[in-house]
Amino acid sequence: MNSYKHVLAALDFAPENQAVLNRATALAAANQARLTLLHVVEYAPLAYAGDLIMPDEVVLDRELADQAKQRLAELRRGPGLADAELAVEIGTPKHEIVRVAKEQQVDLIVIGSHGRHGLQLLLGSTANGVLHLAPCDVLAVRMIG
Repeated sequence: MNSYKHVLAALDFAPENQAVLNRATALAAANQARLTLLHVVEYAPLAYAGDLIMPDEVVLDRELADQAKQRLAELRRGPGLADAELAVEIGTPKHEIVRVAKEQQVDLIVIGSHGRHGLQLLLGSTANGVLHLAPCDVLAVRMIG
């Protein structure tokens, strides 16, 4: 079995994410690895006024990022998470998760998978995108809900 040194838990704050958090925490503890909790705020839709982009969306993205930081800080109060590092990024989730994993030399990404079927499967999901783009192992935790 691989000995992981840095585990990244990609969280979207869905109620089912506790399974992702639990699995990432257990793997980090078992491997005495660093643990990073990451949430990616997706860009707000841009409103156009001619060729000008309205600044309200930038402010909204920052507010959402601040709220995400607070939620991650609350999660860190859970058992085994006191030393977890927190990260919030703004962008496309699959790309930001992979970028952070590369920059921080992550060995394992733990992410939730909703098990989509049909058209949703063809269009792809964040977990599927991360699986194909990641520079490291990816554990997709099946989430029912």
